[in-house]
Amino acid sequence: MARLPRRDPGRGDGRHRLLRRRARPLPARNGLTVIEADRPDRKARRANGKSDPVDAYAAAVLSGRATGTPKTRDGIVEAIRVLRVVRNSAVKARTQVINQIRTLMVSATSEVRDKLRGLPTKALIDTLARSRPTGSPDDPAYTVKVALHRLARRYQVLDDEIRDAEAETGPLVTQAAPRLVALPGVGPETAGQLLETAGDNPEHLRSEASFAHLCAASPISASSGRTHRHRLNRGGDRQANKALHTIVLVRMKYDPRTQQYVSRRTAEGMSKMEIIRCLKRFVAREIYRLLPHPQITSEQLCPTT
Repeated sequence: MARLPRRDPGRGDGRHRLLRRRARPLPARNGLTVIEADRPDRKARRANGKSDPVDAYAAAVLSGRATGTPKTRDGIVEAIRVLRVVRNSAVKARTQVINQIRTLMVSATSEVRDKLRGLPTKALIDTLARSRPTGSPDDPAYTVKVALHRLARRYQVLDDEIRDAEAETGPLVTQAAPRLVALPGVGPETAGQLLETAGDNPEHLRSEASFAHLCAASPISASSGRTHRHRLNRGGDRQANKALHTIVLVRMKYDPRTQQYVSRRTAEGMSKMEIIRCLKRFVAREIYRLLPHPQITSEQLCPTT
């Protein structure tokens, strides 16, 4: 890439994540244009075999016809993404811990089970964390109590990690897109996921329709005969689709405008899932307009020579 002229796009072939890390600093450092080309035809690879020189040539040819711009990872959204990685992994581990605790409670003595049965999660964790098991290490009843105590302590540590990550992510999300967080039903977690999906350069999404397609909120026709309907889109970013789903459910419960829309569509004969899919599309359009798009200055439109 370093030998290419500055006016030419950089072309390279390699594994998706590795090449993206190598190409990320090129625009700012060398003034190169980075284009993300589609993968070569798999049918041709199966018929002709794999060859690194041929694959590199195919990537160069495809980059000449490509119109897609990859996401940049050098701004505030990248910082949000990294913090959300920590939070999501801690949430997953915390869920595993509470499941392990409830499984081990089955192996505990009837005295322990009767003491812990029916307690809410927080009270259960606090009780187990404060416990001080005593007994012989070769006694299964004692080891179960020790395991429950240690798992409860681990749960508390993970809970602290989640709170710390959320406390750091919230101000960054508000700083990146204050109008987005102000929307009804949109919180720091859902807004952070949608910002992560769009990236630091949401202008690479050419329209609100492309953003909806990326979030798997674009309609897919499933009409037949006189029946006109659309079905679930199972592609796209599933986490972004989950964020849209959460926003829609909150609005259906608390937003009067959404409740009126649901009542009207229900009277027209639409099912609840069809109404939710329509609302996801509307929310995706609304959110795209509030993403942090860069402002083009007069100097960029008419550069001075």
